[in-house]
Amino acid sequence: MKLIQMAKVREGRYLKNYELTYENKAGKEKVYEIVSFRNLNKAEELGERVTGLSIVAICGGKMLLLKEFRMGVNERIFNLCAGMLEKGENIEECIRRELYEETGLSLKKIIRILPPSYAAVAITDIKNQIVFAEVEGTISEEHTSDNEDIQAALYSRQEVSRLLENETFSSRAQIAAYMFSIGALDVNTDR
Repeated sequence: MKLIQMAKVREGRYLKNYELTYENKAGKEKVYEIVSFRNLNKAEELGERVTGLSIVAICGGKMLLLKEFRMGVNERIFNLCAGMLEKGENIEECIRRELYEETGLSLKKIIRILPPSYAAVAITDIKNQIVFAEVEGTISEEHTSDNEDIQAALYSRQEVSRLLENETFSSRAQIAAYMFSIGALDVNTDR
């Protein structure tokens, strides 16, 4: 596939819509639509920046999961604590802020920060990072914004296993929860 042209077709308050025109292997044009947070001027800017993070957090041997209302699907789902990097903020500052705002918990130790990955490769160039961390403190909902409906809780491996059978998850939270439920997520080991 060869990118022939990229054009912004709509500018929303937060998202910009683009049409990418490719030449496919048969030599025909294929128009593909994506959204981005960024104003893109050339193809090289696609996926160029990390915009946020998702935190796989363990506290006292239990996994932190959020049950939150997501406007994009009009449903309450299980998710990881996550958020967008604010201007001038480094990743550790973002981790600390998001944990506090969404759960009231504090960062105890960063175990690992994975390299950037695409959040939803079929529809956007948005990249974020997965963070594995130990957290501490008491869960509180006092710091969420008026536009967030979040219930944070800590779950044992057995509880997470039951949730996986009966509840709706974001894909990243689902895979992290599964790995935790089978004992494959060990935050006590630096690798």
